[in-house]
Amino acid sequence: MAPDFETQLRAVSLRVTRPRMAVLAALYDHPHVDTDRVIALVRDSVPTVSHQTVYDVLRALTDAGLVRRIQPNGAPARYESRVGDNHHHVVCRSCGAIADVDCSVGHAPCLTASDDHGFVVDEAEVVYRGTCPDCITGRNSRDPSL
Repeated sequence: MAPDFETQLRAVSLRVTRPRMAVLAALYDHPHVDTDRVIALVRDSVPTVSHQTVYDVLRALTDAGLVRRIQPNGAPARYESRVGDNHHHVVCRSCGAIADVDCSVGHAPCLTASDDHGFVVDEAEVVYRGTCPDCITGRNSRDPSL
């Protein structure tokens, strides 16, 4: 069942607009996509939306905590709608495909720092790197949003 995007927007005091709804829907259906792919997906339902509007919506949704921005080393920023659970990612070194990995051990922050320097740690970010099954078998379509 799809989330109620209108309720999510109102819960963080954001107005409900067609571009915001379209961005949330795009990220719900296509996690880990870059901004260009978000724009293309949003234009399927809002053909006249500008690049700047999508950038502004992504920033507002990220600031409000409805969207998570991730940026694997050496790759463009990607966005996802899965937030609040301190999950991690596995990234293919060959094609850049990204998949979610649930918390490594226990509850957030999932890891214990060897020296927290007095910080109260509430989140850990882990990126696993390797080769995806499609690249191993040579079937990769070169679409990093898989």
